[in-house]
Amino acid sequence: MDLAYNTSISHFVLLGLTDLTDLQVFLFVFFLMFYIINLIGNLSIMVITIIDTSLHTPMYYFLWNLSFLDICYSSVAVPKMLSDFLVMEKTISFAGCISQMHFFHFLGSPEVMLLTAMSYDRYVAIGNPLRYSAIMNTRVCWCLSLSSWVTGYFHSLLHTVMAAKLPFCGPNLVKHFFCDIKPLLKLACTDTSLNLKLLTRVTGTLATGTLLLTLLSYVFIIKFLLKIRTVEGRKRAFSTCSAHLTVVFLLYGTAIFTYLRPSTQESLDQDRAAAVLFTVITPALNPIIYTLRNKDMKKGMKKTLSNLILTIRRVLYFL
Repeated sequence: MDLAYNTSISHFVLLGLTDLTDLQVFLFVFFLMFYIINLIGNLSIMVITIIDTSLHTPMYYFLWNLSFLDICYSSVAVPKMLSDFLVMEKTISFAGCISQMHFFHFLGSPEVMLLTAMSYDRYVAIGNPLRYSAIMNTRVCWCLSLSSWVTGYFHSLLHTVMAAKLPFCGPNLVKHFFCDIKPLLKLACTDTSLNLKLLTRVTGTLATGTLLLTLLSYVFIIKFLLKIRTVEGRKRAFSTCSAHLTVVFLLYGTAIFTYLRPSTQESLDQDRAAAVLFTVITPALNPIIYTLRNKDMKKGMKKTLSNLILTIRRVLYFL
């Protein structure tokens, strides 16, 4: 992005979560643990879904994309946050701040659209199992994932360009642990009502629209489940949706809470706490949710570990 910045500020200072030194050390260890879980868990899902041919289905294609997004999305903000816990001056350049904001929303937007695609996939699998492979073919999966990436890019580009064109003349203290739209708009030396309206309407339309489509898929899923006569049959059918539904509530709950409320000083403090959930906690919980509540993933993990152990034994034998 080639943007002509209209600002006298060369850098911003991120105030972070706390200025208490002892608490910063604890938070560094705590969040580092979650970030490592995020990387290991999501990379494991990506590797398993590639290696295990039984998982080469649309559902796990979308799950691979979701895991990739979780790693990239979290990595935009968390490494910088971790490093800031260990230094006195928590600065970021103006260009770096705008870039961080762009990539955070570019990688965050496709996630809600992928969750919608996954709900549609579950609807087809449960409601029309005989035509599942024909409906959810490779072309459809590619189109759904590509459209989510493209929409996410242009959604983020709109907010990035609008924010980058604003004049910033001081102060340069960002009350957050990364450069997000709302705390950055608070520092602009001009009226930002248009930016806030776009944030509410465009982001709100994207979030609520995809949420409604996701819930609509589940309305039809429940309709089909009610036709299943046995309780065991219903549980078995819904078990493929439970993990996805859990992730939907975690992500949408924090996103709507953060971006669809009026921007006040109190709300910005609450936004920081909510941001910890969707940048640190949720990406680490997603792989745990999908592995613990998914029999196919458990089998895939056991199979992959068995093959890995067997390979190591063979290598050690020849050595």
